[in-house]
Amino acid sequence: MAARLQSLGATGARFLSDQAPLLALLGIVIGLTIATPSFLSARNLVVVGTEASVLLVAAVGQTFVILLGSIDLSTEGVMATSSMVVALLVANDRTHLSLGAAGILLTVAVGGGFGLVNGTVHAVGRIPSFMVTLGTWYVGIGIATVLFAGQTPVIQSALTTGLAQTRVLGVPPLVFIAAVSAAIGIVLLNWTRFGRYILTIGGNEQLAQLAGVPVTRYKILAFSLAGAMNALAGILATAEIGNGSVTVGTGMVFATIASVVVGGTPLTGGRGGIWNTVIGVLILTSIADGMILAGTGPQIQQSVQGAVVVIAVAASSWALRKRLRVVK
Repeated sequence: MAARLQSLGATGARFLSDQAPLLALLGIVIGLTIATPSFLSARNLVVVGTEASVLLVAAVGQTFVILLGSIDLSTEGVMATSSMVVALLVANDRTHLSLGAAGILLTVAVGGGFGLVNGTVHAVGRIPSFMVTLGTWYVGIGIATVLFAGQTPVIQSALTTGLAQTRVLGVPPLVFIAAVSAAIGIVLLNWTRFGRYILTIGGNEQLAQLAGVPVTRYKILAFSLAGAMNALAGILATAEIGNGSVTVGTGMVFATIASVVVGGTPLTGGRGGIWNTVIGVLILTSIADGMILAGTGPQIQQSVQGAVVVIAVAASSWALRKRLRVVK
């Protein structure tokens, strides 16, 4: 009987641990609704969804990298380059190019190229991912600055700006793009060999190699996917402002990593998932939106979000505190 009660207690504790981010989100929504009744209005929910979309797209890619036990710091650089590239490839006031959808796809490919470099240098060269991606962050900013050339390219492509500035059922298309991106990420992680191998490598890379998992190949694929998602996030952010911008991704490195961790995916990798990231993005976005509705200043907003991240990191890594698990 005692053993059964102990087993039930362990199961209950595990359930609460797994569902803690979702319970936290529900608590935040209830608290914000009480404090500011307009929080759950249809208009504000569209605002929250729109604000969460760009972050979610980038965070989906970051999730696969973190599940490996690695990290991608190149988000802002890739978004900056992608913003300038897409602005110059579609109809704009600086070049004679007007590639439309092809320009958008080429820009995503550019982001994938950044990720390919990150993954190859990290996995083949065995250089820590934070060092590699920190370098490509600044490379991306540099490329974007060169493309900027002192003149902001204004987008004249209705297809591109329409991703953020039109409405489908009262919602910007970028919200649907973000939702589809998350859904594809969930399918990849939970129902494909790619996802299983990512979790296996993050859980124990040495054992994965001994089991015959092509670790190098799947690391490169994960980083390439993250790069492509960063580029897509850059395109969506550019569509919102209507012009290419070097600063379009400012703050996104912290935001993407925070979203993944707050959702319950530890930086040590091996467990967690895209659904966790969706919850993490909604937690951070809801807190920011609620504080804006309450008239809170940006400095306090950043402090609160930082505190939430610290608490989430401590909670997610508490069970691993007795084992040597480091970010690779």
